[in-house]
Amino acid sequence: MPRPVKPLGLLFGPVVVLVVWEFAATVGWVSPRQLAGPSVALRTGFEMLVDGELLPHLGASAQRAYLALAIGVAVGLVLALVAGLSRLGEASIDGLVQIKRAIPTLALIPLAILWLGIGEEMKIAVIASSVFVPVYLNTHAALRGIDVRYVELARTVGLSRTEFLRRVALPGALPGFFTGLRLAVTMCWTALVVLEQINATEGIGYLMTKARDYGQTDVIVVGLVIYAVLGLCSDLAVRLVERKALSWRKTIGS
Repeated sequence: MPRPVKPLGLLFGPVVVLVVWEFAATVGWVSPRQLAGPSVALRTGFEMLVDGELLPHLGASAQRAYLALAIGVAVGLVLALVAGLSRLGEASIDGLVQIKRAIPTLALIPLAILWLGIGEEMKIAVIASSVFVPVYLNTHAALRGIDVRYVELARTVGLSRTEFLRRVALPGALPGFFTGLRLAVTMCWTALVVLEQINATEGIGYLMTKARDYGQTDVIVVGLVIYAVLGLCSDLAVRLVERKALSWRKTIGS
C-alpha cells in the first residue's frame, strides 16, 4: 500500500504546471494576449498592490463574501436544527431544501435581479442561498446520525430540551457542520467570481471584467490567483477551528 504524500509533496504538480506555463510564455508558445505568464502576472499584482489599486477591491470582495457566508451559515444551521430535532420541522423544511439543492444557484440570478435589483443585496442574497445548502445537508445528516443510545441515555437521566440540545445534539452535529462549512466556504468564493462581474463598481471580479475589456490577461490571472488564495486560506482557517473544536474526538478512542 503506498504511503500518504507529505504536504510539501502535494505542491509538485502545481510547481510543474507553473514551470511549463512560464516556459511556454517565455518562448512565445502562448501569446500574452491569450494568457500572461506567471512572472508577468506576479509583477502586475505587486505593482497593483504598491499603487494602492488592489487593496480596496480586495476589501470589497472579502466584505461581500464573508457577510454572505455568515448569513448563509446561520440560516443553514438553524434550519438543520429545526429539521433534525423535529419531525414537523423535517417535513416542512427538508423537501424545500432538496428542491433548492437541485436548482443551480446561478440560475436564480435573473429572479434575484428582478426582486432585489442589481446592487449589493442581490449579490449577498445569491451567495447566501448557495452557502446554506451544504451547511444544512451535512449538519442535518450528522444530527440524524447521532447514536440512539445517547438519546435514550439523555431521557433516562432526565435532560431537559435545552440540556439535550447543548450536551448531545450540538456536539453530535459539529463534525457534519464543519464539513458543510468547508464546502460552503468554497461555494462562497465560486459564486462571488460570477456575481462580481454583474454591475459591480469594485471588487476583484470588477477588476477582471475591466481587464477583459482591455485584453489585460495579466490582471485576469492576478484576480484568479487572489480568488484561489482567499478560498484556500478560508478553508485552512475552518480546518484549524475544526481541529480545536473537535479535539475531544482524539481522546475518546485513546
